[in-house]
Amino acid sequence: MSAITTKRAYADLEAQGFIATMPGKGCFVAGGNAQLIREEQLRRIEEQMTQAIADGRAIGLSDDELTEMFSLALE
Repeated sequence: MSAITTKRAYADLEAQGFIATMPGKGCFVAGGNAQLIREEQLRRIEEQMTQAIADGRAIGLSDDELTEMFSLALE
């Protein structure tokens, strides 16, 4: 199996909640550890939000504009 296929399989398992990846520690079977899964999901959401903010600032959006966009997305 190629490294790309393996990486994709781990990403799919993680997205489905079967495993949790802890940077610097490895991958673990989720096995019902809801808190670990939640922390990993929160980390991923935070990374996505941070990237969205960076992308917005890169095109000159103000904090108010970014806040408005997030508020609209929540509706």
